[in-house]
Amino acid sequence: MEIGATGQAKAKPEKGPKYILNIEGEEFPWDEDTITTEQIAELVGWDISQGVIEVDQHNVERTLAPGEVITIKPGQGFGKKHRWKRG
Repeated sequence: MEIGATGQAKAKPEKGPKYILNIEGEEFPWDEDTITTEQIAELVGWDISQGVIEVDQHNVERTLAPGEVITIKPGQGFGKKHRWKRG
């Protein structure tokens, strides 16, 4: 908590999630700069053997490899959502 110029306490604004991930139409908050294929599957309760497909902003699909680390780039989350679906 901060103290304002009048000497009264001001609450700090709460910080929201860094990213919003869109996985098959459902949104998930995410605070890390990276996510793995396994973490995506775990977030939504998929069996990892089904695979995970990344869908970019141009609707181009790419199958992610097991253990792959995806870097989520700042700025992409503004007006666009990161999307994945089952393989």
